[in-house]
Amino acid sequence: MRTERAVGATAIALVVSVVIQNVVLASGAPTYSDPMTQVLTFHSEHRGLVTLAVGLEALNVPLLLGFVTGLHGLVTRRGRSGLGGSRLAVAAAATASSGFVLYAVLWMGVVLSARDLTAPTDTLEVIWRMHAAAFGFALAALGATFAGAAWAASASGLTRGWQRALGLFGGGLMLVAGVASGAVAQGSSIIFLGVAGLAAWLVWLLVTGIRLVRVRAIGRSGHPVAVLSKA
Repeated sequence: MRTERAVGATAIALVVSVVIQNVVLASGAPTYSDPMTQVLTFHSEHRGLVTLAVGLEALNVPLLLGFVTGLHGLVTRRGRSGLGGSRLAVAAAATASSGFVLYAVLWMGVVLSARDLTAPTDTLEVIWRMHAAAFGFALAALGATFAGAAWAASASGLTRGWQRALGLFGGGLMLVAGVASGAVAQGSSIIFLGVAGLAAWLVWLLVTGIRLVRVRAIGRSGHPVAVLSKA
């Protein structure tokens, strides 16, 4: 039971970190379709907020890897059902982590480039567009992580069937956005499909985390067995 609760707590911690990251940037953060003057103004005036958001990305990466690794261990203990999905989730999460690291580093590059500028430059725009493209590629890998983890958790009895459907749907949305990374880099609104998939991922993580944290010990023969609460 301790393993289930540790994995569940990691999932909840990842949700909290991502939510805080987005709340920090909720005040006027530019979208990828906004003009570069707005991008420059925001990053010049909110260097501290962006630095904090980048720092939280450094926390999100180990939380993501810890969750999928722990989930793989739980699935393995329950037999071969869902093992392929959990392997996909682990591999895709490692790829997504690399993408999010590049995304964060380029984002910090935007902040550093904007520090002494009074008007947008070609260099600033290139870094910003690369930052957007890295986000798109990371979303694609995260979508594969979501689909694999949701399939594995459902097949092994850790989650309900509707959560698998949510995983496949949300993961598919992120994959679509990732395939269109070139368009995302140019400010296409297709990024909002990926954002919707990301929201579904957070919902799935939260529900799954709560289920795993609430495991209880019951056994018909009197021996303690870890089972999931139906709530």
